[in-house]
Amino acid sequence: MDNLIRLLIQNERIISNKNKNIKLTKDEAHYVNKVMRIKFGTEIFITNGQGALWKAKNLENNFIEINNIDKPYFFQEKEKFTLGIAVVVPKNGFEDIIKMCTEIGIDFIQPLFSERQVKKISNFSKKTIRWNSIINEAVEQSERLWKPHILNGVNLINWIDSRDSKDIISISATRNSSSENLNHWLKKKQNLLDKKSRVLWNVIGPEGGWSKSEIEFFVKNKIPFVKLSDTILRTSTATVNAASILNQWRNDLKLKNKL
Repeated sequence: MDNLIRLLIQNERIISNKNKNIKLTKDEAHYVNKVMRIKFGTEIFITNGQGALWKAKNLENNFIEINNIDKPYFFQEKEKFTLGIAVVVPKNGFEDIIKMCTEIGIDFIQPLFSERQVKKISNFSKKTIRWNSIINEAVEQSERLWKPHILNGVNLINWIDSRDSKDIISISATRNSSSENLNHWLKKKQNLLDKKSRVLWNVIGPEGGWSKSEIEFFVKNKIPFVKLSDTILRTSTATVNAASILNQWRNDLKLKNKL
């Protein structure tokens, strides 16, 4: 595939376009013309974050020209089995978590609130706009074709209660005596890849650890405990570690299926 810069544009803007030319936003035009210094007439890639990739030309007056909108240059099917990271938002480093989970290949990012959370979140709607911007940049940088979803922040217990019965959830808890290594636990889930509409979640706790009532809730609901390491990891380290393990597990399974 050609080595062209990539720009993520919402699918609605692409499919609702009446002609081949699309007007760039101020931020998009700055990225293309000032940051990447793409000359007029030069080709770039456009992705909609929903699997499609088009070739386009950079035009004057902050326009791009997309040919064959109805027939993308390349299309990647959506994963049948998706991965989610649910994390209690830490005092620092959540933006890095979002960026790295996007680059690694996570499909859903769920911010959580818990009893021992060090810092409560305010102005959540504004933060969500900022977080989506970070995801867009990470999608372009990592050359992903499917943009992950960052969901609305919610209380941990309420989130688990609202999960689809098809979802599979594990709780990261290094100090819990019943915790099984995440890699070993995933090996028992090898028969799940072909089943559609499933999300495999790993939940990362707060820097202050899970509360007694939260642990009792996990046990009551028979949610398994897993550990990522024999050492205690910071929230950001644990999240990236879990994301990498989940994505590698899915990639290994897909490779085995091909064989």
